[in-house]
Amino acid sequence: MDLSGAKGITVIPTGAALGADISGLDLSRPLGEEIFKAVESAWHRHLILRFRGQSLDDPGLLAFARRFGDLDKAPVHAMADTDHDPYPEITVMSNIKVNGKPIGNLGHYEAEWHTDMSYNELTPIGSLLYSLEVPPEGGNTGFSNMYRAFETLPADLKRTVIGKSCKHDSSRTSVGDLRKGFKDVTDPREAPGAVHPIVRTHPATRKNALFLGRRRNAYIVGLPLDESEEFLNRLWAHASKPEFTWYQKWKVGDLIMWDNRCAMHRRDAFDPESRRLMHRTQIRGDRPFFDSATLAA
Repeated sequence: MDLSGAKGITVIPTGAALGADISGLDLSRPLGEEIFKAVESAWHRHLILRFRGQSLDDPGLLAFARRFGDLDKAPVHAMADTDHDPYPEITVMSNIKVNGKPIGNLGHYEAEWHTDMSYNELTPIGSLLYSLEVPPEGGNTGFSNMYRAFETLPADLKRTVIGKSCKHDSSRTSVGDLRKGFKDVTDPREAPGAVHPIVRTHPATRKNALFLGRRRNAYIVGLPLDESEEFLNRLWAHASKPEFTWYQKWKVGDLIMWDNRCAMHRRDAFDPESRRLMHRTQIRGDRPFFDSATLAA
């Protein structure tokens, strides 16, 4: 469909459970208010937007991202030759090493299904990931529609999770590494991290989505551990069904933005001898909430 008031700019849905391409838009140029509102509306509708063939420097990436809100500072990450980071809101995602030291995060490993920073009290609204170098194979990014996952939950499971909260473990990364300064957790009830509703209401769309974070060391507050594990296993088996997903096969110049409030994501592993370089920034978030008034009577 055409974007309102934007000649030659179109929204092309992927045909999967989520995702759409925005074509005809040069993100290195400032967006007028009408165009921005149309892009934001498409984002809320499709959860994931892809802009192909972009040529962005770091200031350009940050300028576009800031149209959607304030940005988070990046977590502490590897620096190549300087202690000063001119763009502290950008996280380098890469397996590349310079002088034997990694320049970025996550390496070449698989990243399991997760929601960014769900272990924080305030969770990001969304993230933007821009590709600078991509491997010839692998390293694809999958996204899963958590609106659809919630809507199609078996009735007994839906009744169980509505109104329940989950503790989100902050001790490990999405590739399973123990974070510096944290101790290994054997009992999820003792895991560090924030507690959020399992069913989350999106403040803009007023739709409800599953908000699962990460499976490892998650705990449904108030349940015996065995019951929590059983229900979480069922939730994750349902939420990760292929019919809820779409996969991004990266090309240089792709910019993907996703809504962290209603979509999970993961990454395929790739050959460690290949190079992959991405720049990511994320939009500062809010506190997840559930509004029971959004449920059908």
